[in-house]
This record gives sequence, C-alpha cells and structure tokens, in this order.
Amino acid sequence: MNIGLIFAGGSGVRMNTKGLPKQFLEMNGKAIIIHTIEHFEKCKAIDAIVIVCLKDYIEYLEDLLDRDRITKVKKIVPGGSCGQESIYHGLCAAEEISESEDDIILIHDGVRPLISGKLIHDNINMVKEKGNAITVTPATETIIQVGGEQEITNIIDRKSCYTAKAPQSFYLKDILDVHRQAIKENKTDRIDSASLMKEFGHTLHTLEGPTENIKITNPSDFYIFRAILEAKENSQIFGL
Repeated sequence: MNIGLIFAGGSGVRMNTKGLPKQFLEMNGKAIIIHTIEHFEKCKAIDAIVIVCLKDYIEYLEDLLDRDRITKVKKIVPGGSCGQESIYHGLCAAEEISESEDDIILIHDGVRPLISGKLIHDNINMVKEKGNAITVTPATETIIQVGGEQEITNIIDRKSCYTAKAPQSFYLKDILDVHRQAIKENKTDRIDSASLMKEFGHTLHTLEGPTENIKITNPSDFYIFRAILEAKENSQIFGL
C-alpha cells in the first residue's frame, strides 16, 4: 500500500494573507491544496491519502474535497504544536489504515502543488530499491556559511549542494519508529523527517526532482505558480 501524507497545517504568516491560510488560496478556481492533492488522487500507484490540517479548517477542507470529487482521502487529522508533532499525527493516522509492514509513505507539502505523477512513481520505486527517497534539486547559487558577526566563514562548493524538497518517502514502519524514538528522547524540534532519519542513523538517498516543484511560501511564489500553470495550459493549447 502506498500512502500520500499531505501536510497542510501551516498558517501562512509569511504569505501576508489576511484571510485564508495559504493552502486554501485559490488559483484557477481551485485551492492550492486541491491542486496538490489531485496529483496523488490521479496517480494509480497511490492507494490512500492522509491530510494533516489546521483544526479550524478541517470542515472547510472536507467541503473542498467533496466539491472537487477527491475520493482517496481516508483520514484528516489536526496538526500538533509544531511541524514534527503534526507529521507524527499524520503518520499515526496512516498506521491505522496501513495493510502491511511494507507500506510506503510519501510525505508532501500541501503548498507544493507542482509535483508530478512521475515524481510520485520515482519516489515509490526508490523506496523499494534503497529504503527511502529524499527529493532534491541542485543548488543554483553559491552557498555560504556565516559566523556570529555575519562574517563569511566558509564558501561551499555548489556542485556538492542540493536543496531538499518533497516528497520525502519512507517505509511507514521506519519513519514511525524514528518519530517514536525522538519522542522518548524529547527531540521535538527537528525541521523535517529527513533530518530525523539522519539523526537516528539512517542512510538517506536523494532523488533529483524538477526545479518547478516549488513551495508556495511568499507572495512571489504564488505568482510563479500562476505563471507555470499558464505556461502548461498554453503548451496544451498551442503545442508549445
């Protein structure tokens, strides 16, 4: 069983919205979160979807899912006090619908709507081959490290640098085990599941994804998303 775990728990502070959280902003008549979910809905390799959502917006999300005829979502659970806890809530919900110890979970940002069916398939195949898959893209600018006085302490060779994206995919049993170990050791502030897996001794494997797989965090990202959608629509219409 392959399960998509979609995280839609952010409040969108950096987006500067005064109304809806960023995942519920609409583009072409659909909320960003629906654009994201549809890729998992349409992918034949995905058997079920779990969503972690802001508690106050669960009913709103349910209405969107019904309106847009999304059928693979099996559970919607509220987020926790931090990102790590929220993901753990989603993993526990996935465990409840899991059918085998070999089930695979793909953890994805709800505001990363330019994922593709191919990337989903590639993640699943790499987990089967190597045990996990961390989607990345090559760094396109020079990476520097700075000290306490903002002086440059190191300039890193760009050829060895990548940006971590999503999905981050694992065997469900492995990522659950690591989260539970972290809880026992009171390690609750890790930035993502890949960091947690690395900290507990797992060797991680990168999977290069498309550069357009952006996360919509700031207003400029929203306009980039719109431009890419328009370009995709024009290519279908005009054969570009």
